[in-house]
Amino acid sequence: MLIYGVDHFTYQDVINIINGKQKANLDKKSKTQIQNSYQNVQKIVKSDKTVYGINTGFGPLCDVKISEEETAQLQENLIISHSVGVGKPIAKELSKIMMVCKIHALSKGFSGISLDVVERLMLMLEKDIIPVVPEQGSVGASGDLAPLSHLVLPLLGLGKVWDGENTVETAQILEKHQLQPLKLQAKEGLALINGTQFILAHAILGLDKFKYLLDLADVAAAFSIEAYQGSASPFKKELHEIRAYKGSQLVAKRMTKLLKNSENLEYHENCGRVQDPYSMRCVPQVHGASRNAYEHLKQMAETELNSVTDNPIVISDEEAISGGNFHGQLMALPIDYATLAAAELGNISDRRSYLLLEGKYGLPKLLIESSGLNSGFMIPQYTTAALVTENKTLCFPASADSVPTSLGQEDHVSMGSISGRKFNQVLGNLENILAIELMFAAQGLEFRRPLKSSKIIEENYEIIRAKVKKLENDRLIGEDILTIAEMVKNRAFKVEI
Repeated sequence: MLIYGVDHFTYQDVINIINGKQKANLDKKSKTQIQNSYQNVQKIVKSDKTVYGINTGFGPLCDVKISEEETAQLQENLIISHSVGVGKPIAKELSKIMMVCKIHALSKGFSGISLDVVERLMLMLEKDIIPVVPEQGSVGASGDLAPLSHLVLPLLGLGKVWDGENTVETAQILEKHQLQPLKLQAKEGLALINGTQFILAHAILGLDKFKYLLDLADVAAAFSIEAYQGSASPFKKELHEIRAYKGSQLVAKRMTKLLKNSENLEYHENCGRVQDPYSMRCVPQVHGASRNAYEHLKQMAETELNSVTDNPIVISDEEAISGGNFHGQLMALPIDYATLAAAELGNISDRRSYLLLEGKYGLPKLLIESSGLNSGFMIPQYTTAALVTENKTLCFPASADSVPTSLGQEDHVSMGSISGRKFNQVLGNLENILAIELMFAAQGLEFRRPLKSSKIIEENYEIIRAKVKKLENDRLIGEDILTIAEMVKNRAFKVEI
């Protein structure tokens, strides 16, 4: 059992929580943290002190004092007025990740929120009452105001929630579960909608995908090297000890294991070819660089996950600090870096696919014996070319831009929400790019028989051939691509060694 607000969460913990593989709850310590912070806010409200967000307006209205009697209406108005997101809803799993991250941050006891609000969010997760959150509208400071407002609208009985694949009015679902809307108190609305949980959710979901795709990219590269009858010597340990990047050393080690005991590669050890093209020879350096980016984003995301990112931060009943912990720049930069790293996996994969089509070293042109009458695998490489180019256009760093908002009060913003969305778009394209490389490589192996490849490559070959047969004559290979891409999404391939 993980304890909100107390334990150190990893991104994998969050993924496990939303998938039902891990439980998380409050304990006596976390409840005490929440209640003490809430009492601190109540004391500030009853004092004569003017504290931003507790008894003042918001943003450029920070100098407008709000009476104790108007406090509840102020918090409700805040959420309603900030629920201005547009575009398609984000995936339900992203909304769930946002909820877990928000509960964890609020439970640390610096947000002044009541236990009732935190427990309602937890109950919504438990009963699968998941808010509908539009994908556009956040500039990444003061955190993710618009998406977080939509995330917490159901606390007020407003907005929409998911009901299976459909969306319904929150009031309908609350009635079904015999729940009443909450009445928010001082600081609660601001605590709920200030924060970086939209950016963070995209980073966490992306990290989970990225980890598998990094492993699968190594498998795809080994698959292509088997089909091409390339060399395993560029992966020798000695080479990577004298340029000791952790990512490239890990990939070199994996490639050596992936190609171990291959009859196919042993057969042509003395073939006279001096060296392979970069897309095969430099797999450790290129895939390794992407792994380094993954590790950096993982470190940043897990720091953010275990942080308090709303505003003001309630230190005691005497002090509430109005600062900038909601600013998304700390996440936006590493997400943009990881986006570039993911795109590079697609770039090099497309080059390996192209090499398999050239008709060299015993492979037929376009990977089909009767080319001319048949186009074979000519056109799927157009698809990878289109996808890698689309990824290149998505690599422009959103964090390089800033548009002032809130009448200049918020004069530098991170645009990290856009970084997070682009990161996951690139990963989606990468799934299809790798699926096409795997399809090509499986076809290439057909022309190396009766020689056997390494054990893990043969196992993955069988996984493909269970659903996609060798191409003898032109057919609807678009369907084959979709089939293998679905296998990638479902993580059907063996990538652990």
